Amino acid sequence: MIRSLILAGALALSATVASAEEPIVGNWKTASGDTAVIASCGGGYCITLKTGKYAGRKIGSLAGKDGSYNGEITDPANDKTYSGSGTVSGGSLKMQGCVLKILCKSQTWTRL
Repeated sequence: MIRSLILAGALALSATVASAEEPIVGNWKTASGDTAVIASCGGGYCITLKTGKYAGRKIGSLAGKDGSYNGEITDPANDKTYSGSGTVSGGSLKMQGCVLKILCKSQTWTRL
């Protein structure tokens, strides 16, 4: 009986440690007021709109760790994709999309 409890406790602890997520994972309120979900996918992180006019649409993919991420961001209004980056600082996520790394546009999202 005690062995079963110890084994169950060890499995629960290892599952908790294994599921420790990057700070970017979660629900975010975008600059337009919609909710975006960032989740692990294919070795990186996928950004999908959860609410608003473009709900259900994937709008980006990023890779990185420790609060700094790079990849692609798609503007759902015009369906154009840009090189993008995201930086997490506390409960804020600064998203940036750039054309040729010269013309950039930024917005800050807040964690929900």
